[in-house]
Amino acid sequence: MSGSLRLAGRVLRQVETPVADLPVFLCPGILRFPSLPTLRTQERLPHRFQVSHQRHITSVTSIPTTASPKILAPLLEKLPQQCPGCGALSQTADQVAPGFYTPTRRSIRQYLEGGSSSRRFAEDEIVKAALENAASIEPGMSVGGFSIPIKDTAPPVCDRCHNLKHHEIGASIYHPSIQSIQDTIFESPYKYNHVYHVIDAADFPMSLVPGLHKLLHLTPQRSLNRRSKTGRFYHGKKTEVSFIITRSDLLAPMKTQVDSMMPYLRSVLRDALGRSGKDVRLGNIRCVSARQAWWTKELKEEIWQRGGGGWMVGKVNVGKSRLFHDIFPKGRSEKVKLLSKKSSTPITIKWENRVEGEQQNTSWSPVTSNGTEQVEVAEDSIEAEASAGSEVGEEFSETEALATSETTGGDHKLSDTLDTSSLLPPAPPETDYPAMPLVSSLPGTTASPIRLSFGNGRGELIDLPGLSRGDLEHYVQPQLRPNLVMKTRIAPSQQVMKPGQSIILGGFIRITPTTPDVMIMAYAFTPIHSHLTATEKAIGTQMHTRESNVENISLPETAEKIASAGTFHLKWDVTRERTGPITAREAVNIKPERLPYRVLATDILIEGCGWVELVAQVRKKPGEMTRLEGRRDRRQDESEEWDSEPMDEFEEIDPSWPAVEVFSPEGRFIASRRPMNAWLHIASKPNKGKLQGRPRKSMKGAKKAEKRRKAEA
Repeated sequence: MSGSLRLAGRVLRQVETPVADLPVFLCPGILRFPSLPTLRTQERLPHRFQVSHQRHITSVTSIPTTASPKILAPLLEKLPQQCPGCGALSQTADQVAPGFYTPTRRSIRQYLEGGSSSRRFAEDEIVKAALENAASIEPGMSVGGFSIPIKDTAPPVCDRCHNLKHHEIGASIYHPSIQSIQDTIFESPYKYNHVYHVIDAADFPMSLVPGLHKLLHLTPQRSLNRRSKTGRFYHGKKTEVSFIITRSDLLAPMKTQVDSMMPYLRSVLRDALGRSGKDVRLGNIRCVSARQAWWTKELKEEIWQRGGGGWMVGKVNVGKSRLFHDIFPKGRSEKVKLLSKKSSTPITIKWENRVEGEQQNTSWSPVTSNGTEQVEVAEDSIEAEASAGSEVGEEFSETEALATSETTGGDHKLSDTLDTSSLLPPAPPETDYPAMPLVSSLPGTTASPIRLSFGNGRGELIDLPGLSRGDLEHYVQPQLRPNLVMKTRIAPSQQVMKPGQSIILGGFIRITPTTPDVMIMAYAFTPIHSHLTATEKAIGTQMHTRESNVENISLPETAEKIASAGTFHLKWDVTRERTGPITAREAVNIKPERLPYRVLATDILIEGCGWVELVAQVRKKPGEMTRLEGRRDRRQDESEEWDSEPMDEFEEIDPSWPAVEVFSPEGRFIASRRPMNAWLHIASKPNKGKLQGRPRKSMKGAKKAEKRRKAEA
């Protein structure tokens, strides 16, 4: 109430102020004179009769929220066709659904009014009149030109995106199926398409979409045969795929450490692909980080050079929208490139139409002119070139470029171009710096495909809605669901599980060893809290039957759905990595086969959350683990190290392998992979010491030289 009175008093003070040559808001010191009216001398009006004025020039009339459809229909035509944040079609009918716009919101009012340009224009005129009056008094004063640059108002986001961005409140959409993604990509207007399969590094490779090549009719992966084909067309279109591992900064603190993991990531992805990935090259893998800007510039250049249709496919919360911000080629239109070129002899390419008889002859002719005419004619030539649908050095055919220009350009009214039977929405007009999709930790933020063009029709980058990732958040309390998403790199502490103990994650996921007389070291790379306790206490906490200081973030009804997710064996040998200088070639250099023990490890994956690294040291007895020794003998280098592991799902289980049993809601959301040894990368992170500056000058013989100089003086 006090804020409204202050605002009303300020407005009344401006209304009652006598007109002067110099506006009051340019000289606040005038307000100190007692002759001017103040707030105390004004009659305070009730709050319901106050009217909000803008510099006593214009008044804004608020639109009621219960406006009739006749009033909302013209407003809907002025709004953007899609919400730039989530891609949902604009609507004013359902307040809960994505794409709903409230006409009374301030950002929407400013967008409909053109960014309050009338207010800026009025203030501009007042200041200009005051300066001209001051120049008329002083004959020698030169005022010059005065203008305020008017910025284009960014298109507003819908109410759902507004609440997600500012209040972190919102509901997930219904996740699309892989068939709907397939139908959407089939509607591509481009002949050459490229699918960027985005995979999250937090639970790699659980976010991999199985069978993506067969479902989307993608070009098969190139085999190891040097005569393998490089591409294949399906229904007149060529669609290739690249695997993009996002959020790689969660794996290691330094870029060089992540780069050294590429052989490991390639081998894990090969295992996840199954038999189809056994004999393929897998040279189309990128490990990027939008947060640290690792390899995003190179990926952006690939997208620009490749052109065509770029489709970002993946599951929810894998970082598609965040990566979209960094890899989209902004400000690279051909018009900007041509106008920014500097030449000593300016040459303008002029578009000429000559009519000879009944035929129309079109030609290009260079004309030398000054700088102003050059820019104007260059703009006209570029517009004529874009309308003709042909570009110099374009990879696509003329038909495809023409279809792209027709799709991206021109006036797009809701009633004319919107096809409700199409899964692919119309492309908005191309701009150098368009509004980017909204980034949120809510699963399923993107509601509809978001199309953004670049390079004057050179290509598009489309952000597709995410596929379902298992819905682990449905078993967690609503206010604690954002805690499941790993946002920064985790530096865990070492926890040693002795016989009879278990590790419980978030109070509802339990890891219990099943091998007696073996101690297992655990490192939880998860955003939820891990706690080591006795197995009986862990069961009571997990089932909500025991009062404990350990917080259980799951819903009470989740206890009835807890089931075993399976038994996982620590079957990968990491002796050489874990023993340090004992087996290092530059140190003691003892072969692992000569040691009386072996170090085995595995990674337990939690879908959409992270992983837990488990390591155990097992005593080697005569006649045991022979298979593991032979497997280690065949390893020659780092590239062959991961390929030598068996890929058979039904391989023989060694009885000496330690094992753990994992309990989760409905026995889901759990998997295992070969160990990454992420704990070793964190432990070996170099400390940032003092900056090495310029070395100190040597003082050898300085005292003798000083004495000799004084003696000579």
